[in-house]
Amino acid sequence: MTLSAQGPRIVALLNQKGGVGKTTSTANLGAAFAVEGLRTLVVDLDPQSNLSLHFGHEQEMDQRSVRDLFVDDSVAASECIRPARERLDFIPSDTELALVEGELALRPGMQRILADRLAPVLGTYDVVLLDCPPSLGVLSVNALTMAHEVIVPMQAQYLALRGLEKLLETVLLVERSLNPGITVGGVLLCMHESQSSHGRAVVEEIERYFARHRGDEVPWRDAHVLKPPVRRNIKLAEAPSFGQTIFDYSPKCAGAADYLALARGMLERWRGAGQERRAAAAPASV
Repeated sequence: MTLSAQGPRIVALLNQKGGVGKTTSTANLGAAFAVEGLRTLVVDLDPQSNLSLHFGHEQEMDQRSVRDLFVDDSVAASECIRPARERLDFIPSDTELALVEGELALRPGMQRILADRLAPVLGTYDVVLLDCPPSLGVLSVNALTMAHEVIVPMQAQYLALRGLEKLLETVLLVERSLNPGITVGGVLLCMHESQSSHGRAVVEEIERYFARHRGDEVPWRDAHVLKPPVRRNIKLAEAPSFGQTIFDYSPKCAGAADYLALARGMLERWRGAGQERRAAAAPASV
């Protein structure tokens, strides 16, 4: 099931705050796209390697990882790819990735290394998800430079709202200097409790913020709070300890239902946008 003849849809999942559900969302959205029949690649850019643990991957000596793509031009991206389940592959991280930021700081074109190194394998996939570290450094900038879209996993809390504004400023800088096509798809609410009045107020404020920028020349002009929110669910917390996605561990739980609905909503939006582009490009009838 191909989304585009031009290549995969590349999505960066980014939040500079840790513990918000970013890695859980990357792993389980990737699994949801695979369930929907799309060939999906997930890339772990976080030195904590938590995404790799979701897929049961333990770091081993001399095993290729995403770090090799940044520091060793002789290593091909295909050597780093590991299968997770049917139609779902991943590139693992390792703790030494934390050292890469300093090593790359003065390297020419350092913002585009990931895009260049992954280019030979991108045609194999329909969707590529980039799990960014909880910072706005070189690794995250590499993800933003190659991404079509940014999704911001976060909890509906006041401090998270303030952090969202800083994150969007970073995306704007990347759009203006490195990647003019990047957009912000929206906010993905994690560990959500709909009965919380504070949470509802934060969600309303996010929607108002996005609404104020409709039509503006900013990457988040079409962004929304994505539906549905991912409800707080203990199964989502348990699944990584078994090296499984939620669709392997508890496919009938609320967490699996939420991520599957999110993936379907994203696919519908992407396909709708593709149809609009094709219609706009079609020659006018005489």
